Amino acid sequence: MTTFSITPVTPTIGAEFGNIDLRDTLSDETMADLERAFLQWKVLFFRDQDIEIEDQKRLGSWFGELDIHPTTPKDRKNPEALRIAENEEVRAHNNLWHSDVCFRLEPPLGSILRGIEIPPTGGDTLWANMEAAYAGLNDDIKERIDGAYAVNAWPVTWIDLAMRKEGVTDREAFRRDNPDPEHPVVRTHPQTGNKSLYVNTAFTRRIVGMDQAESDELLALLFRQAAIPEYQVRLRWQKNTIAFWDNRCTQHYAVADFFPQRRVMERITICGDRPA
Repeated sequence: MTTFSITPVTPTIGAEFGNIDLRDTLSDETMADLERAFLQWKVLFFRDQDIEIEDQKRLGSWFGELDIHPTTPKDRKNPEALRIAENEEVRAHNNLWHSDVCFRLEPPLGSILRGIEIPPTGGDTLWANMEAAYAGLNDDIKERIDGAYAVNAWPVTWIDLAMRKEGVTDREAFRRDNPDPEHPVVRTHPQTGNKSLYVNTAFTRRIVGMDQAESDELLALLFRQAAIPEYQVRLRWQKNTIAFWDNRCTQHYAVADFFPQRRVMERITICGDRPA
């Protein structure tokens, strides 16, 4: 019998879980209950979880195969773990609302992020419920975007890193094998059937079939949906806090307000399927 507690953080997105130890090998019954909560709340928070990378990988593996970020060398120990260390060297980083790695044909299902070194203040992360963002659009806009597709572009610097990782020197050949995919502007969740807005400021470049000016105007309106506070949840990190989010129906924004302090995180990502 599942005994963990669930405390919603907002009415529609984000819940904090208590009375659970992620160092344990949880039963399939508990994991099924966790999955149901994951689909309902979209972002799960766990406090005071002094876990190892193997615990993090075990949790993620229940939901699917673990992904390796396109810029992470496969021969590294635990290549599934992406270490994110931020300090004054990335002060100029232009952070944007985004859904992870949606410039791939099959973007991730979700990610599990662990706080390792947390600044004394600042460094929060926000998530936006993109199902609510879609529902909040007026019918005319919904009619324009239902059935539409948008191009999601590889970041230029990540192309170079991914080429080095794969040992590829022919840029044109790499781009043929890794094209900028066209994903639906409105995505249907493969498990719940719910519709969500699936465009983001970081990676979405244009709507297919529209001239650039019309596409830019419509995308600007759609991008603003993620910034509406009523659709958001905000996490104040502590050491050994875990956040687990559904990448298929949320976007997130890491607040870069903590320099010159450091923030060090470690992320496990779960493979997903092609958006439909």
